Amino acid sequence: MGKCHRGNDVGSVVLDRPSSTPEPDHFKLCSSFSRASFRRMILDAVRCGGRHKRASKSPPAPINLRSECEHKKPAGSDRLSELLRLSDSSENEEDVRRKVQILEELKRVVKSLQSNAELEGAKEVRRLTKEDSDARTTLALLGAIPPLMALLDSQDSISQIAALYALLNLGIGNDANKAAIVKAGAVHKMLKLIIEFPNPEVAEAVVANFLGLSALDSNKPIIGSSGAIAFLVKTLKNVENTNSCQARQDSLRALYNLSISPLNVFPILESDLIAYIMNKLGDMDVSERILSILCNVVSVAEARKAISSVPDAFPMLIDVVSWTDAPGCQEKASYILMVMAHKSYGDRQAMIEAGVASALLELTLLGSTLAQKRASRILECLRVDKGKQVSENYGAGGGMSATISAPQASTTSSSSVQLKDRMEEDMMMSEEKKAVKQLVQQSLQNNMKRIVKRANLPHEFVPSDHLKTLTSSSTSKSVPF
Repeated sequence: MGKCHRGNDVGSVVLDRPSSTPEPDHFKLCSSFSRASFRRMILDAVRCGGRHKRASKSPPAPINLRSECEHKKPAGSDRLSELLRLSDSSENEEDVRRKVQILEELKRVVKSLQSNAELEGAKEVRRLTKEDSDARTTLALLGAIPPLMALLDSQDSISQIAALYALLNLGIGNDANKAAIVKAGAVHKMLKLIIEFPNPEVAEAVVANFLGLSALDSNKPIIGSSGAIAFLVKTLKNVENTNSCQARQDSLRALYNLSISPLNVFPILESDLIAYIMNKLGDMDVSERILSILCNVVSVAEARKAISSVPDAFPMLIDVVSWTDAPGCQEKASYILMVMAHKSYGDRQAMIEAGVASALLELTLLGSTLAQKRASRILECLRVDKGKQVSENYGAGGGMSATISAPQASTTSSSSVQLKDRMEEDMMMSEEKKAVKQLVQQSLQNNMKRIVKRANLPHEFVPSDHLKTLTSSSTSKSVPF
């Protein structure tokens, strides 16, 4: 072979020429490679796992080691399978095989959605995503949302319902999917669907979707400005006649989600939702949800005006304050009254006329901690307002003494009216003090009974009449009004 086959000569590894090849050319080729370049080629070949083939009779072409070392990357969903196999080297082969099978099944479902088997694919998506959060993420990444959106345009109500519930399950607990569904135009498609195909089952599925999609804050303004609020209010009224409890609850919960966004307050006011839900406050199944909606909108002046304009609005709210077995309702009703009392003088007067004082006093004694704080703030607001009225009346009374000496019948009659009003006010104050005294005495007796029970004393040991008089006379003055 020649000199190039000696020892560690480069040519003996790179080329294996036949003996008929001229010696001089071979020597030139062997000497063209340096020892360092050969070492780099060996290391690159070991890293890539490749082997150099023996050369043919013709001289070899320049070798591109980078292109030969690169493996072909799997495209599309094959890449997901490859990543799944390499995701956790600690897993055994059985777990990896199971995950690959699940991925293949999800890929098959998406292919069925994209083919002529859309209905079966939608049903499979609904089934697979019912309780599997990983399936929701993977199906969305594989592209399940666009074909489901296209299925909403179907003329078949069965296909529409299947697509709606598949989209509903895809969005459960997955904010990325909720945003993707709304971005794909689902809200307008659903509203168009219930207009063109008025079907109770379709409407119920749309309400459920609005409930799920409205849980995401970025979706709230989009849904509220689309006309969905009017649809939800209409559905809320209609399902009451059909006894569909689930649709009723879903509508109220969706409206509550939408009422959180300040941008949706005016669309809510444009509907007659406020008047409707105020008249439903006596229903214990929906009262707390109704009060939650009112708490979200009461900070807006127009909403407060809509609430106070409902006939008997304050008597209804005051009645809720007296529900000792529903502390959540008490807290929300007291919050609504507190905001309205601080914002409007007319609302304060309407509350006083409706008898809010006695209900608030009872709440400060028997309500929850939060309800007690809110009731105290309302009473303080009413007391300050009442103090201003009294000072103004006394100021008017000072001027009255000067005008009484003048022989004017009209002035005398007006002063007598003022005196009469003041006397009635004092009588009202005395009645309120009596009510406070009675409530305090009742509370002390109840507390004493609890103390006796805890101390395991005989049942006959109850506060005597003398103790009752002492406690009532010593503590009634300490309760502020």
